[in-house]
Amino acid sequence: MIKIATWNVNSIKARLSNVLAWLQEASPDILLLQELKTLEENFPRLEIEALGYNVEVLGQKSYNGVAILSKGTIEDVVAGLPGNEEDPQARYLEAQTLGLRVASIYLPNGNPLGTEKFTYKIEWMDHLRARARTLLAGEEAVVLGGDYNVIPSDDDVFEPARFVDDALCQPESRQRFRSILYLGYTEAFRALDSTPHVYSYWDYQAGAWQRNNGVRIDHLLLSPQAADRLQVCRIDKGPRGKEKASDHTPVWCELTP
Repeated sequence: MIKIATWNVNSIKARLSNVLAWLQEASPDILLLQELKTLEENFPRLEIEALGYNVEVLGQKSYNGVAILSKGTIEDVVAGLPGNEEDPQARYLEAQTLGLRVASIYLPNGNPLGTEKFTYKIEWMDHLRARARTLLAGEEAVVLGGDYNVIPSDDDVFEPARFVDDALCQPESRQRFRSILYLGYTEAFRALDSTPHVYSYWDYQAGAWQRNNGVRIDHLLLSPQAADRLQVCRIDKGPRGKEKASDHTPVWCELTP
């Protein structure tokens, strides 16, 4: 099996001990990281390489940042979302590894509504859809994993009424997420588990973790060639309960070789 995971770590510096522990415990073959909040030269490459991983990073000071960790060689790296080269934010990193085409994605939040931040989110999603379409044409096994900052349906949020005015739930956001699926991608978790109100993110405020007031915004999207190999997909809540936890927790799937 090939185990591939995505995790928004909300600062690799602050979560390094948790990330290293999870790498040792869960031993994913590929880990896609988001929200590193550091430049490439400050990424803890040595500590992660010591666990047997190769590393590619697209960093940014204090904000954003994405990485690909793999037990295999990482080749044909694409840093930045193709077609959106003017974007200064470090939100997209793509590469070939272990027979898969993978991308680590940190999609814009988009809040508050009615500002350029929401416009930026929607335009970014349009560029992502275009790239997703291009990747399908290669007929490869593709995994587009990351923090999509999209709650796909009301089953993926603890109290939908609270999110009526949130960019993560807007019809425009959800429609663009679905439009990627309509190209032929499979959302790995929902392909295997229809249980409502299972989450990957819990805010730090108001006891959200303790009350299970969460949302599901971290997703693994698989091309048909990858979806045919999908065996299992899980959300690992363990890291969210640790000291100095990220507000997100890992989502992982296994593909047959």
